[in-house]
Amino acid sequence: MRDANCIFCRIANGAIPSATIYEDETFRVILDMGPANPGHALILPKEHFADVTALDEMVAAKALPLGAKIGAAMKEALGCDGFNLVQNNGEAAGQTVFHFHMHVIPRYAADPAMVSWTPGSYAEGEMDAVAEKLRAALQ
Repeated sequence: MRDANCIFCRIANGAIPSATIYEDETFRVILDMGPANPGHALILPKEHFADVTALDEMVAAKALPLGAKIGAAMKEALGCDGFNLVQNNGEAAGQTVFHFHMHVIPRYAADPAMVSWTPGSYAEGEMDAVAEKLRAALQ
């Protein structure tokens, strides 16, 4: 399914021009117009999925290997020291376009930290309670 009102559906299917670096029958990979670093790419499925929870299993199975392929190409072509694969789900997690997509961001040794947090802790017994809730939800 494609969503005619979704900008990423339109880009992924060629209705809106993009700096495409890779394309196959399932995905289009483009350069992000607001890059964290030059070469920052977006992996866009051609079908519409709001986020990872809606993602088709076949598409999901191809997304991570494609991220690795794009990252390896970045290391070779751009000389970056590593890369981030970033995938946000929901507004609270930073998702701004509600079409599943994965960022592939080239990273260099001198770059500032990008994905970081201050480690928290659990109160006595809290970790077990949270784990039990999650196990129940996975049943």
